[in-house]
Amino acid sequence: MRIVAIDVFQVDLPYSGGTYMLSGGRSYDSFDATLVRITANSGLQGWGESTPFGANYIAAHAAGVRAGIGEMAPRLLGADPRMVDRINQTMDETLVGHLHAKTAIDVACWDLFGKSVDMPVCDLLGGRTSDPVPLISSIHAGDPDDMKQRVDGFRAQGYRGHSVKVGAFEAEGGPRLDAQRIRASLSDSRAGEYFIVDANGGLTVEHALRLLRLVGDDLDFVLEAPCSTWTETVSLARRTDVPIIVDELATDEASILRLIADGVGDGIGLKISKNGGLTRCRRQRDIATAAGLTMSVQDTVGSEVSFAAIVHLAQTIDAKFLRCALDVRQMVSTSTGRFHSDEVDIELTNGGVTAPTSPGLGVTVDTDVVGDPVASWRS
Repeated sequence: MRIVAIDVFQVDLPYSGGTYMLSGGRSYDSFDATLVRITANSGLQGWGESTPFGANYIAAHAAGVRAGIGEMAPRLLGADPRMVDRINQTMDETLVGHLHAKTAIDVACWDLFGKSVDMPVCDLLGGRTSDPVPLISSIHAGDPDDMKQRVDGFRAQGYRGHSVKVGAFEAEGGPRLDAQRIRASLSDSRAGEYFIVDANGGLTVEHALRLLRLVGDDLDFVLEAPCSTWTETVSLARRTDVPIIVDELATDEASILRLIADGVGDGIGLKISKNGGLTRCRRQRDIATAAGLTMSVQDTVGSEVSFAAIVHLAQTIDAKFLRCALDVRQMVSTSTGRFHSDEVDIELTNGGVTAPTSPGLGVTVDTDVVGDPVASWRS
C-alpha cells in the first residue's frame, strides 16, 4: 500500500457558547480547523484533523498547520501509510518541530491503517479496555454563578467530569474571583465526579498560592497547567499538596521524562494535536503508565475527527490511570461528520463513551461541510 494523494481542507468551527474565555484575557469566537484526507493506491482513504485554539495559546496556529503540511506532503507520496513510525520519521526529517502540523497526517494514517486491516484504531494502539471512557466538559472562565449553571447543565447530560477555567486579572478580581469560580463550580460536586481547575499556564506562582489559600482545603480538585514556565511549575509543586497536572508543558516524550525526573507533575494532559498525533501519544501514554501518572486525553478543540482520535486513544488506557476525555464536539457548533456506531452517544453510557468498533476511526466525514480542498498533492 502506498500514498497516492494528500488533500487539505479548511473549516471554520464557531464556538458553541459565543466567546470562549481563557486566562490572560485570551478569547476565541471561532476555531480554524485543518482536515487532511490521505488516499492510498487501494482506494481507501483516511482522515485526520488539527485545530489549534489560536496563535496566542501555544506555539501553534492554523495557518502554520497548513504551511507545515505543505512542507511534508510531497515527501510522503509513495510511502506506506501503515508504517506510522516511518511516516513520523519522514515528517521529522522534513520539518523540525511543528507537531500540530504533523498530527493531522499521523491521525489520517492511523485511520487508513485501521480500514486496511478491518480493525478499529484503538485495537491497533494496544487494544480496547472494557470500561467506557468518562467525558469531561469544558467550562470557560466567567461569572461564578454562570459557570455553576454550565456545570449543572453538563451534569444533567451525564458528564462526570468538568474542566473549570481560571486566571482572572487583578483588576477584575484576581485570585479572589478565581476562588469564587472554583467554589461555585464545585458547590454541588458528587461522588464519582472529577474536577480539573485549569489555568492554561496563565498564573504566576504568587497568584496560584493566593488562589489555593482562598479556596481552602475542603474541595476535591486537581490544578492543571497553573504556570507557563517549568521553573514556576517546579516552585509551585514544592509548595502545595494540591495535585498538579502538566499540560501545555508536556508536549513530547522528553518533557514527560523531565517531569518524572523532577517529580513535578502527578498527571499529564495528552492533547493529541499539541503532542504530535497518535503515534507519539502512544509512546507518551506508555511512559506515563510506567511512571504511575494519571492521564486526561484531550485536544485543544476540534470536530468529530478530533473527537474520534481522542476516544480511540483514551479507550486503550487502563481505568486506573485514565481520568477523562474531552468531548470537543460540545465546544463547536459545526459538525464535520458522523460516527458509524451509536456507541459514541454519550446518553447511552451515562457520561461515558465507547470507541467505535468499525474499522479506522469510525467516522464518515461530510464532504459537503468540509468543501473543496485548499491544497492537494498527487503522485
